[in-house]
Amino acid sequence: MGRKLTSSHFMLYTVNMLARTLFSTLVLLVMLAGCASRQDAGDSSDVKALTFLQVKAAPDSFRGQAAIFGGKVLTARRQKDNTRIEILQLPLDQSLRPGYDLTQSQGRFIALQREFLDPATIPPGTRITVTGVVSGSVTLPLDETDYIYPVIDIKRVQVWAGSEDIARRSNPYYYMGPGPYWGPYWGPYWRPWPYW
Repeated sequence: MGRKLTSSHFMLYTVNMLARTLFSTLVLLVMLAGCASRQDAGDSSDVKALTFLQVKAAPDSFRGQAAIFGGKVLTARRQKDNTRIEILQLPLDQSLRPGYDLTQSQGRFIALQREFLDPATIPPGTRITVTGVVSGSVTLPLDETDYIYPVIDIKRVQVWAGSEDIARRSNPYYYMGPGPYWGPYWGPYWRPWPYW
């Protein structure tokens, strides 16, 4: 025997179908928005395709091409027409943030900021990501040799807050038990914790 479709069942069926249609439409819109944002970011994905080792090997052959490199600032110096930043290259993670392992570096490069940039805002040790255009190379002394630096004309620079600064403020190895303390806060006294 067939079941009768009551008006309440029909209403439930209609609401269920409407919810499915609405959900499918929402999923489709999210997917289309994702495609659009990927197309907008297409320029940066093309930029990422150019590796530091390629540019380092033949900087003049990549002149005029876009690049994104990052690393640790070694020096920043204001010159007559620009600010010259010497950077120890470090690999970038997915968020384009340079890593902290200096042994992963593939060399050094120079980034030139044509507009005014105060070198005090990027002291040595600052981690930055540079988006720009390869403008060739320059040979400068490095210790007792000459080093060929790839040169990037900066279009955008991202300065990253250092995790070392956070670690200095919240040292996880702070000693909390009894014992002889020596240092600027405690002096040469044996003090059982927590009595000060």
